[in-house]
Amino acid sequence: MSYKHFSNKSCEFYPCHKLENQNCLFCFCPLYFISDCGGNYKFTNGYKDCSDCTKNHDENSYEFIMNKLKEIFGNPDKIKFITISKK
Repeated sequence: MSYKHFSNKSCEFYPCHKLENQNCLFCFCPLYFISDCGGNYKFTNGYKDCSDCTKNHDENSYEFIMNKLKEIFGNPDKIKFITISKK
């Protein structure tokens, strides 16, 4: 089970979300550049803002991320990346 969850309590940003026993395994979400990531995000000034999303930090994050990656990359037709423009 340790490969699915760990909390880096020595990180200067811990906790980055208000979660008890936050999972830091996916500190940077591997779904960030996927347009249909399944998370709670919004666009702010042309950038994807995931600050309200905890799907990569909660107790089900490992299963959520792995299932979403299988869903997306198992069917290449579903892959749509977001574009970030310079301003």
